[in-house]
Amino acid sequence: MDFESKITSREISEILWETEKTVGTAESCTGGRIAEAIIAVPGASKYFKGGIISYVNEIKESLLGVDPQVLEEKTAVCEEVAIAMVKGACKALNTNYAIAATGFAGPTGGTKDIPVGTIWLACGNDERVVTLKVEEDHGRDINLAIATNKAMELFLNYLKEENDPRPVYEG
Repeated sequence: MDFESKITSREISEILWETEKTVGTAESCTGGRIAEAIIAVPGASKYFKGGIISYVNEIKESLLGVDPQVLEEKTAVCEEVAIAMVKGACKALNTNYAIAATGFAGPTGGTKDIPVGTIWLACGNDERVVTLKVEEDHGRDINLAIATNKAMELFLNYLKEENDPRPVYEG
């Protein structure tokens, strides 16, 4: 894990420790890399409950409650599935938050409409989920590293917004 990822993991750890909240993961293409990044910080067992590697649609449906109709109509690589994976992981793992990833890491699997390198990331809880679409193909290993780092950054920013005591002013 690179230095930047370790810093992100440490910041996530500090926020979850302070707020006494928990997180889990629902990973498809990343295959556990996000969970690995979370547990890189000693003491992660206080806030990380576990992860579901939902590499096939059957597991997305049965363990995470992803709608089979959405999978059929839009494929597993879409924003709706990433959101459903977050909500399903929160429920299945009984966590405050979850982080999810679904996509085509490569070198094969992409389509004309959804090329290799397309990965949807999501994090949040039952009430609020944020998403990010990664779209560049740099080869499987780099695609997975980028997705993992972006997922961790997305979650860190989510936590900072959720736990910022300052009032939000809209102008």
